[in-house]
Amino acid sequence: MKAEFVIVGAGSAGCAMAYRLAMAGRKVIVIEHGGTDAGPFIQMPAALSYPMNMKRYDWGYRSEPEPHLNNRELACPRGKVIGGSSSINGMVYVRGHAMDYDHWEESGAQGWAYADVLPYFKRMESWHDGGHGGDAGWRGTDGPLHVSRGPRKNPLFEAFVKAGAQAGYEATDDYNGEKQEGFGPMEQTVWNGRRWSAANAYLRPAQRTGNVELIRALAQRVVIEDGRAIGVEVLRGGKTEVIGAEREVVLAASSINSPKLLMLSGIGPAAHLAEHGIEVVADRAGVGQNLQDHLELYIQMAASQPITLYKHWNVLSKAVIGAQWLFTKTGMGASNQFESAAFVRSKAGVPYPDIQYHFLPIAVRYDGQAAAEGHGFQAHTGPMRSKSRGAVSLRSGNPADDPVIRFNYMSHPEDWEDFRTCIRLTREVFAQEAFKPFVKHEIQPGTDMQSDAELDSFIAEHAESAYHPCGTCKMGAVDDPMAVVDPQARVIGVEGLRVADSSIFPRITNGNLNAPSIMVGEKVSDLLLGLDPLARANDVPWVHPEWETSQR
Repeated sequence: MKAEFVIVGAGSAGCAMAYRLAMAGRKVIVIEHGGTDAGPFIQMPAALSYPMNMKRYDWGYRSEPEPHLNNRELACPRGKVIGGSSSINGMVYVRGHAMDYDHWEESGAQGWAYADVLPYFKRMESWHDGGHGGDAGWRGTDGPLHVSRGPRKNPLFEAFVKAGAQAGYEATDDYNGEKQEGFGPMEQTVWNGRRWSAANAYLRPAQRTGNVELIRALAQRVVIEDGRAIGVEVLRGGKTEVIGAEREVVLAASSINSPKLLMLSGIGPAAHLAEHGIEVVADRAGVGQNLQDHLELYIQMAASQPITLYKHWNVLSKAVIGAQWLFTKTGMGASNQFESAAFVRSKAGVPYPDIQYHFLPIAVRYDGQAAAEGHGFQAHTGPMRSKSRGAVSLRSGNPADDPVIRFNYMSHPEDWEDFRTCIRLTREVFAQEAFKPFVKHEIQPGTDMQSDAELDSFIAEHAESAYHPCGTCKMGAVDDPMAVVDPQARVIGVEGLRVADSSIFPRITNGNLNAPSIMVGEKVSDLLLGLDPLARANDVPWVHPEWETSQR
């Protein structure tokens, strides 16, 4: 079994690379441990809370007890299925802010500034504004990845955007265009009523070329001879075999599994590898370090009118919605229900947004538990650039064992200040005139929670991961001791091996990570093919003219 390129992981970046390599006539083998993504749980956008809570589709990882969050073990879902996490995520599409990528370049990821990555975002998109306006010139029109907007029929979606304006914030009709900052419509990877995962967008067309073979197996380690990666050892049907790579091996197995595979292959912090009896091939201190994520809170309000999605929160209504979706791919089932959003700055002196809002017209948790009060709505909110850092390490030298995941959430004092700001700013938005007809009372935190200490206790008990882990194989300059890959995504110290997924992010980007992860696959595919990068863009993004002196 061999091919020119062997990609580990049929997720967001892996599918994009398989597609570009296949279109260029290259032979590719993609190794994926998970099974099929067929069936309504994955393909129906509104069913998103199901697959991420199903063992069948999820690796089922949990963090170690988090010392600053009352020792809670937080869920860390990663897709174990064709399409990877793009098959179990919330389908929210956010490119990230221009300054995120400029920061990448400043920190040593040469060639990854916003001007460099914007052309790849355009290349990957087929953007549909649905008649809601937007920045057409900043968007792509004929890429494999369809990006659309929900119908925004529920009056609460408009109330949220209006309330933002009443509170003095900017409006934006395209946070993925020139201006991220402000309140406006949210975008989703949904097309013709179906989840438009990386598998639907990239992998299926790639397979149709005949150049891509998908193999279901558990990757155990990269096989390295004389300092060069020559293949991947896998467990398939109870047997160990090696899948050979004539040109390169690419790990696109997630920010949890890519560093784990590197360490099992002898690439990582030498002392840690020695602890587990693994022979050191390349001593790279940064493997598994620099773990980042977004934490968020659900600020929930009880509704005074029965207009929320709660009216559909029963078996009969779910069956009707499911049937309509199955036969027509329309109706409530055809949206993830995240249809309004906002990006704002927490205080004066912050140059670009550091708080994100997802607005949802029901008070519910990701695990599908609805609020006891019945009709309600909520904003998911949290800081975008926490200074806390965690790590992924090996539990043992056995590839079957889950890695040790320590996020170290809220370990930086500024995180607490930022989160309290999030809660107070959200309450202010919900107190605006636009929400007067709809608000009954605050469900959580609850109006009795006001002081710093009270809010801190709420945060410690209720903060949840937004499921955006990244950064564990940081991209940087070759002489950066904590960098794992160079700006060509090549693992430093080993030939013929690259990493291309969210683990190479030097720092977490604003918003949800699916779009930047796919972009990484797009950009690295050009590097694998030895092509010149796409021409840099000259577009200048909007920055608040008074950011130094004003919060809004």
